[in-house]
Amino acid sequence: MTQFPTTLTRSPKPRQPDSALAFGKSFTDHMFLMDYTEGKGWHDPRIVPYGPLSMDPATTVLHYAQAVFDGLKAYRGADGTIRLFRAQRHAERLGKSCAGLCIPPIPAELVLQSFEAIVGVDHDWVPRTEGTSLYIRPTVIATDVMLGVHPSHSYTYFVICSPVGAYYKEGVKPVRILATDTHVRAVQGGLGESKAAANYAASLSAQQEAERQGFTQVLWLDGVERRWIDEVGTMNIMMKIGDEIVTPPLAGTILDGVTRNSILTLLRDWGHTVSERPVSIQEVMQAGREGRLTEMWGTGTAAVVSPVGELGYKGDRISIGNGQTGELTQKLYDSIIGIQYGRLPDAHGWMSPVKVPVEA
Repeated sequence: MTQFPTTLTRSPKPRQPDSALAFGKSFTDHMFLMDYTEGKGWHDPRIVPYGPLSMDPATTVLHYAQAVFDGLKAYRGADGTIRLFRAQRHAERLGKSCAGLCIPPIPAELVLQSFEAIVGVDHDWVPRTEGTSLYIRPTVIATDVMLGVHPSHSYTYFVICSPVGAYYKEGVKPVRILATDTHVRAVQGGLGESKAAANYAASLSAQQEAERQGFTQVLWLDGVERRWIDEVGTMNIMMKIGDEIVTPPLAGTILDGVTRNSILTLLRDWGHTVSERPVSIQEVMQAGREGRLTEMWGTGTAAVVSPVGELGYKGDRISIGNGQTGELTQKLYDSIIGIQYGRLPDAHGWMSPVKVPVEA
């Protein structure tokens, strides 16, 4: 494991029992920091005690949202080994997000080393109960102090970690989603394929509207014709129509989800017919009315798989799989979770062990 200058905290935080962990509510003792200065590049990587960042009120990120992030998890297996799930792909995706917002990319190998280093230092924070994990949030923000609208000349990269509980404390439960043709998440040529902070701010209004109507999440349609399905909430979307597994293609408006890629790989390994193609809300609603839409699920780091039990659109509602979690959906969830905790074979080499420092 790469050694970075490390300042250990003098005030360790109390830790919650695994059973009390929520998502993103508590944070570990340390964080990884690194700076970028034009002409000098990325420099001064270090691990320091977790704490506030000091920023001038005119700091670029506060006004123009030049910020990207990613998210991955570390899991403690039954053998006690701590492993990261697809860390290399997350590191590479962070670089793509940086490029989309004119942020100088960080070498993927350096990003990967930062993941391993911070988890190595805060390894005791990785929960021990299956279903729990350590969520890792790498972020890059623009730090110039100015009000001109142009790319910053300086940046800060930081990584913080949060021990999180099981996303589904009572098992995987189907959610109700509402397709919106009044709100737009992304358009071609925009930020849709980047994990940019601005994308999430743009989703809040539609999310609140869906909740007011009794739905859990928003199903996003394209921003031009308002008919082609993009994503669901902050997750990629998949559906089983007849014998075909369908998911929207990576065409510039949706995120290249790591869980999405992993699930598509498993489906193809299992011999399913998988299509990455445009799919309209009209096609999906019709398939639902005819009984051909048998399963639908979202995919993402936090929940892994989130089954959909009901879909609403323009006042019409269809039940999917009688509102129950489908057989394939459950198998996908169980398989990914099994790999992450080391209970199932890791045929594709997705898990990478973290070396824990030996105590003196």
